[in-house]
Order: sequence, then C-alpha cells, then structure tokens
Amino acid sequence: GRVYRGAVNISAERVYAFAYSREPGQVDAVRVYVNSSSENLQYPVLFVVRQQKGVLSWQVPLIFRGLYQRTYNYQEVSRTLCPSEPTPETGPSDQIIFVDVASMAPFNIAYELLVTRLENFQLETNKAFNFTASPSQPQYFLYKFPQDIDSVVIKVVSDAVYPCSVVSVQDIVCPVYDLDHNVEFNGVYQSMTKQAAITVQRKDFPGEQFFVVFVIKPEDYACGGSVPSSIHGNVNRTWNLQRTKNLQVTIVPSIKKSVYVQAMFFSFLSFLSFYLGSVIVAFVHYISTDMQLTVSFGSLSIAGSGIMTSHPITASTPEGSSYGAIDESSSSGGRQLSSPELKQPAGYDTDSSVEEESDFDTMPEIESDKNVIRTKVFLYLSDLSRKDRRIVSKKYKIYFWNIITIAVFYALPVIQLVITYQTVVNVTGNQDICYYNFLCAHPLGVLSAFNNILSNVGHMLLGFLFLLIVLRRNILHRRAMEMKDIYTLDYGIPKHFGLFYAMGIALMMEGVLSACYHVCPNYSNFQFDTSFMYMIAGLCMLKLYQTRHPDINASAYSAYASFAVVICLAVLGVVFGKNDMWFWVIFSVIHVLASLALSTQIYYMGRFKIDLGIFRRAAMVLYTDCIQQCSRPMYMDRMVLLIVGNLVNWSFAVFGLVYRPRDFASYILGIFICNLLLYLAFYIIMKLRSSEKLLPIPLFCIVATAVVWAAALYFFFQNLSSWEESPAESREKNRPCILLGFFDDHDVWHFLSAAALFFSFLVLLTLDDDLDTVRRDKIPVF
Repeated sequence: GRVYRGAVNISAERVYAFAYSREPGQVDAVRVYVNSSSENLQYPVLFVVRQQKGVLSWQVPLIFRGLYQRTYNYQEVSRTLCPSEPTPETGPSDQIIFVDVASMAPFNIAYELLVTRLENFQLETNKAFNFTASPSQPQYFLYKFPQDIDSVVIKVVSDAVYPCSVVSVQDIVCPVYDLDHNVEFNGVYQSMTKQAAITVQRKDFPGEQFFVVFVIKPEDYACGGSVPSSIHGNVNRTWNLQRTKNLQVTIVPSIKKSVYVQAMFFSFLSFLSFYLGSVIVAFVHYISTDMQLTVSFGSLSIAGSGIMTSHPITASTPEGSSYGAIDESSSSGGRQLSSPELKQPAGYDTDSSVEEESDFDTMPEIESDKNVIRTKVFLYLSDLSRKDRRIVSKKYKIYFWNIITIAVFYALPVIQLVITYQTVVNVTGNQDICYYNFLCAHPLGVLSAFNNILSNVGHMLLGFLFLLIVLRRNILHRRAMEMKDIYTLDYGIPKHFGLFYAMGIALMMEGVLSACYHVCPNYSNFQFDTSFMYMIAGLCMLKLYQTRHPDINASAYSAYASFAVVICLAVLGVVFGKNDMWFWVIFSVIHVLASLALSTQIYYMGRFKIDLGIFRRAAMVLYTDCIQQCSRPMYMDRMVLLIVGNLVNWSFAVFGLVYRPRDFASYILGIFICNLLLYLAFYIIMKLRSSEKLLPIPLFCIVATAVVWAAALYFFFQNLSSWEESPAESREKNRPCILLGFFDDHDVWHFLSAAALFFSFLVLLTLDDDLDTVRRDKIPVF
C-alpha cells in the first residue's frame, strides 16, 4: 500500500522486492500502479515485473495506436499480475515479486510505484461488481464454476456509451492479454458501448474457471463512434482521465438442459396441433360431402340421366359478351368428352408433343381470336379457360419442379457458407461477426444461438402441411375428373395445383434459409432470409392472377427469371445501396418502368406487345384517349387498380431516392408485400361486388390471417439487434427472453409469421370455393 518515488537514468536502475504470504487454496492477485511525468518518447521508463512463473513488462509513456496510425500516450499505467495457481500446501506460503525500473535516458526521469493486493479479484454468481477501467488501466477478474452450474451468462452494463470497450473471456493461462493491441489474441471477445453479454459453458474450460477481461479502446470507431477529425500527421495525444469508464459485471446462471427439451416440445407440438386441426376439418368435410352425395343421388334417380347428357356451356352467353361465345365443341370440357383418341382418364398427364402450347398458339386465326376475346368489355372465365386443361396444368407444374431445383442449388452454398461463418466465430472467438441477441442466445453444439434456428421449424412443418392439403385436393379433383363429374369439368374456377405446390415448397425453404441466416446473422447474408420471401409474395400474386386468367398467366420460366433479377438487384443493393446515389436512380427508373410495363400487360390482357415500338404505341394511346378526347377507360375496374398500384410503387421509388434505406433487402420485400396486399384487397372487393360469397372456411382464414399478421408484425418491429449499426451499438438493443425463458421476440415473430403465411396460403386455396357450382360463363374476370 506504500507509494515509492524515485528517479532513474542510464546509469541508475531500481529494483524493488515485494513479499507476501498466501493462504492454502486461495487465489491472490497483485496490481502494480506506475506513473511518470515524462512525455519523452525517446527515453521511456521501462518496468519489468518478475514472478515465480512469468515476466510482465511495459513502458511509460504507454503508447496506443489508433486509426490512420495515430498514437495516444498515457503516463499512468496499472496492470494486474497473473495470479499464481493455488497450491495443495497445508500452511501459508511466501510469495515474492521483483519490480525493475530502468531507463536509457541520460538525465533523471521521476516515477511513482504502488503495489497492492486485490480484495475482490474473484467474481461471485448473481452478485454485481462495479469497477473502473481505462486504456492504460485494464481490469480482469477470475470466475470459478460452482458445482451445480454448467453454463453462465456474463452481463456487463455501463451508463456511458463511450469510450468504446472490449469484454473478453480467456482461459487461465499467463500472460493475460489485457491491452488493446492483444486482447483479441485469446478467448472469446466482443466490443461494447452500454451493454454486453457472453454465454460461457463449463465444457469449454477444462479447469472450470476463466478470466473476464475488460479493455478500453483508445478510439471509438470500432463501436460506431466518430473518427477523430484530423487524419494527417502523427501528433501525440495524451489522454489520462478522459477515457475512463465505469462498468458493472454480473455473472448469472444460464438455462438448464431441461429448458431446451421443453422448448423443442413446445415448438413441435404447437405446429403439430395444426395437423390435428386439418385432420378434423377434413373429416367434417368428408362427412358433410358424403351426406350431400346421398341426397344428390336420391334426386338424380328421380330426375333421370338427362342432366348428364346436357351441355353445361351453351351458345347463349350473358349480355355484353356476344363476341367469342363458346360453343360445345370449343370448350375444353367438350373436347375432353368428345375426343376419341383420349382414352386415358381426364386427370392423366402425358409428355406427348401434342400437349405443347405452341401447337395451339401459332396459327394466325387463333391469334386474331385471342385479340377478339380478350379485348371484350365484359370478360367471363370461360373466355380465358379455352386451352386444354392438361396443357395448362402441365404448364403450372413447371413452377413446382423449377422451385425444387432452385431451392437445392440456392440452399447448398448457403449452408456451406453459414457453416464457415460459425466455424470462424468458434475458432477466432470474435463475437462481433454475428449480430445475435446475446441476452437470449442459447448455444447447442457448435451453434451459438440455437433458439433462433429452432423457431423456424414452423415454416417447415406448416409448409409440408400445406403440401398435404393441396395434395388431398388434387387427388379429389383427379377422381372427379376420372368420373367425368360435370361440376369439375365446366363449373367453378379451373383447378391447377402447380403454383400451390410451389408455394408450399417456398414456405419450407423460407424456414430453411431463415435458419441458415440466424446461424450467423449479419449484413452480408441477410439476403438469404429474404430471397424466398420475394418468391412467396410473387407466387401469391401469380396465383391470384391465375385464378381468373388461367390461360394467360406468366410461364414459370419468365416468373423465375424475374425473381432472379430481383435477387440480383438485392445483392447490388447490399453492395452499393448504402451511399451511392447513382444506384438508387437506376433502381428507381427500373422500378417505375417495370410497373408501367406490367400494368400495360395486365390492362390489355397480354395483347399489348412489349417491343421497340411500345413507346410510339403508348404515346398514340395517350393522345387519342386522353388528349384528343378524354373518354372513360374501357376497363374501369382494372384501371382503378393499376392507378392505385402505380401510385404505391412510385411512392416507394421516391422514398428510396430520398431516404436511401440501408436495409435494401427489406425495402424490396416491402414493395412486394404492399403490392400483394393491394391486389388481394382488390380481388376480395371485386368478388363481393360481383355478388359472390365468402364461405365460412375462407372467411375464418382471412380473419385469422389479419389477426396473426398483426401480432407477428408487432414482434417483428421489436428490434433486438441491427446489422445496420456497429456490433456494439446493436448489442444496446439486446433484450432477455420472453417465452419459456428460451425464445425472444424475434423467435415469436418466426412462430407467428409461419402461421400467418400458412393462413394466407389457405385464403388463396379456399377463396373461390363458393364458385364450384357456378358455370364458368357466369364467373366474371377482374
């Protein structure tokens, strides 16, 4: 406790010997404080501390280097000596420490020396400890695992954001790396502003104890702070007291293994309950259908078989649709019933060249027929379901097979990459690579945050359940086609299930890729989490459009090519979207032009050719319809939807130009989701306007979708981390678990969003079930 003062030069060196006794089994730590008023970097004072098993040395002024080779000098330095290991001796043992003070200066340099024993070197479980540290006065403490605890969480908090600090967990080895330039050489570490948390497991430390090291950095740029204004010159800066930081460390037990088991059971049972509910609904539907068939069979036996020989769609069509009326020979049902060469069941698909669409669409008279039919003022479903059902169904099956291929080729490199990320984190100990919610990150095996991965199981389970539901519908439809059921052939919305299968695969892959992203969430791999969300939103819009436009929907090749362009733009946005104005200008122009081109295709039912002459034709249409004579649009409903849709998309483009959001992937996803919601709202409004009904099941699904999405979005916007900021700033947003002591807010978002997407898919699957008994020439197109 005594302060020693003296002076040294090239011919005068000082050696101090400090002796102390240690009790058996006790860990003693000694701290050495030195100070020198000299700022002469040519002749620093050298301090060498010799212990029984190690040597520690430093100089004063102590020099730290910052960005652009800046140097920062400190005259006050205090270091904790590496504690000697407890010995099995029965009595007290004597320890001795030598401190050598020297300098090569030709003149005297004064110094001060203080050696003290630390009273609170060993941290205790569930007991907060407060202390102060600075760049030249780092601190570290010892923690031993109690017998009944296998995992602990080290929680560190501070009232001040800056100075930037580093928290490190190191094994019991000497020397301890406790300076800014070497703290990253050993153990696990993370940068910190106001909050940090590191989970430590007993199995990682054979000695069942470790050091917790606290280092203050000389500059704040590593924590997101501002870079010092001057970047020129190597001017020495002396900061003694300005960069001290008050810290509080608390070590608390982590969760037990039983909580992992409970969380797994909860995750699987929660979503398996959806399977049970689906079985109950299917059973009720089977019973009610069986009763209806019994009643129908009785009435049919009275009425005779006349209804089976009548033609459901005749030459008479509703008023306003006399163009392109469908007679019995041109309807798809008529062809399937009358073609003598089709001996297979109606639901059977072959690979013969007869089924190629080009055989039907290349003749000029058919092209002119398309123009006549699709440009009618009042279109009905029978006008847009003229192609052979097998050909169209085969066209939509390509969506399913293509998305499986895309999923395999996309997911395999992603899995390899995130495994590499996790390996780098485990090997280097750098926990600034991944943006976890460290206050609720539960490791399992090599995974750092198993809870964030487990919570994605809902996407996979519900995606598979949706595939089973679609498969059941598909099987029932095939049976009805084989029986040549009149309601299946010529009534209701034509049933094509390829897009539904693709949606189910996309939902499962969203779960897989979201889990991959959460293996190591950061700025560069966020696109993995969003890529299949783009595809889900796009497939849902395509499915909605296909419902009433089965003959003119986009092919799988063009649709997936469009998704590929979107994902390429997302990657470019990650690279260039932060500050480059030119990228946002180009993207906004592409966005607006794509919106206009798609609107034109939708308005003219695909009969407006997009080629080099499109600008001349568009100008002609604008001149004749808007300037020469301001006439009412021919297709008013379509025009209203497209005007609103274009206003929304142009607003997104302007927003991107003005604010240039850093999270470009979420920005694109917002565009997709807004367009999908707008189209779905338009579809439901038009359905109700056309005096169509919403049956109980789709109505329930719509309500459930709205409620679950609202709850999911609430948890989504509870930001628990953000790779838009530095790792240390992101940790300020970390929060404890809220569900079962295992899942955080983002995990709840995963659970609810999986359920919400499942209900959304069911809405699209069941929305038009009320039309199953309505003739197709009575179903309007909108």
